[in-house]
Parts: sequence; structure tokens; C-alpha cells
Amino acid sequence: MPMSDFISGLRRKIGNDLLQLPTVTVLIFDDRDRVLLVRHIDGNIWSTPGGMVEPGETPPDAALREVWEETGLSVRLVRIIGVFGGTNFVTTYTNGDRVSWISTVFEATIVGGEPRPDNQETAEVRYFSSAETNGVPCTPHVEEVLAVARSSTPDGYFQPPGWTPPDGA
Repeated sequence: MPMSDFISGLRRKIGNDLLQLPTVTVLIFDDRDRVLLVRHIDGNIWSTPGGMVEPGETPPDAALREVWEETGLSVRLVRIIGVFGGTNFVTTYTNGDRVSWISTVFEATIVGGEPRPDNQETAEVRYFSSAETNGVPCTPHVEEVLAVARSSTPDGYFQPPGWTPPDGA
């Protein structure tokens, strides 16, 4: 989908400066443990279905909406894989807009629809094995969230904190 009215309004005020946004990421695996990825028109790079949580929207609703918009699939959320942020979740779009995401990552199963790109944001929808994801250009977060999803890490993963109080505190 094109940029939301909310983000367009913010961009008119701040230009291309870095925005930190709440987002969702959805991992959908088939019966062969391949993950569904979408190829974005902007940048021609593969990524997980997902996007921004709109003002007043819940993360689960955003996850369902983003998967539907980008892939044509109706899904059921089955678990929260974790909450992610940091350098792998920062990007600069081709128009110069900079964003940093804090992403709630869900796993989902398909309950309806047929995979298809929306041809506005996504140009292709396809399943990839672990080995295949290493051979295509992916957004930096893909490797990180897939590693956690495929590990024995319990649901509700979060990145270990790196911050500590200043000396003497």
C-alpha cells in the first residue's frame, strides 16, 4: 500500500528525518518449513510480510491487515515470536525517508486466500527454504527473526539488553 495519511502528514513536517515506528512482522511457514517472503517494489528486496501499526490499531489487527494487503492471504496468528528493534530494523527508502522499527513478530497459519502480490507495495510472493533465503537480497531483519523462530527459544523472545546505568548509579 502507498504511504499512509498519518505518515504522509508527519513527513510533511519532518522531511526525511528518522522516524521510529511500531510495526508488525508475520512469519508464515509451509509444511516443508519454508518461509513466505514478499519482494518489495521499492528497492526490489525480499522481506517478511508486515508493516506499520496505524494509530489506534492493535498489533494483531495490523498483522492480519498487512498480510492481507501484501499477499492476499487470510491468516490466523498462532504465537508471538518476540519483539525486535535495533540496527537490523533501520532502513532508508529510495525517496530518502529514514525509519527505525520496533517490531512485534508473529507466526501465523493460512486460513484462506491465494498468495499474490498487491503490485503497489509487493511485486512477488514466494516460499523460501533456509538455504534459499541466503541466496536472495533480503532486508537485514529477516535472518535475525528467522533464527529466533527456528530456535528452541521460548515464545516472547526479546533481544538481551545492552544498556547499563552510568558508573556510580
